[in-house]
Amino acid sequence: MENKIKNLIPATVVEEATTKITEAINALNPYLIALTPTERHDLPKMSDGTLPFVQKCLDYCRANPEFAPSYVDFEELAQDMTVYEQLLPIYRMVLQLENKLNDTSMQAGAESYVSSLSYYNSVKNAAKYDAPGAKAIYEDLKKRFAKEKAAVPAPENN
Repeated sequence: MENKIKNLIPATVVEEATTKITEAINALNPYLIALTPTERHDLPKMSDGTLPFVQKCLDYCRANPEFAPSYVDFEELAQDMTVYEQLLPIYRMVLQLENKLNDTSMQAGAESYVSSLSYYNSVKNAAKYDAPGAKAIYEDLKKRFAKEKAAVPAPENN
């Protein structure tokens, strides 16, 4: 496996990024909500194709209010659309950050795991040949690969 992770991230950079992300969370938190999984599933979704439709409807609502149903609050519609448009660029930046964080941590984890497996296999081989100290290390590390035995179902009494 190619080692793509070449540099440690300086602690000051991690601290600065953490502080800035915390500041962003704290700044937006009074304006953000949390949905249940059911609410998320049930909501109609705004997409790139839906956005122009909603923008046109808002424009038509302002220009031709006589066609508006009485139960639609156009000030609320305009406010909701403004919030959506404010959050969308932030959301896209966060998605890019999340993807890069995920990719980098996945690669670093994979590199760590592959190197650890190489060490484990070396210790396993050393223990096989009774190298001093190897057996204790092998016995400890092999727990990671121990499979739990499936419980055998009790026979039914008829």
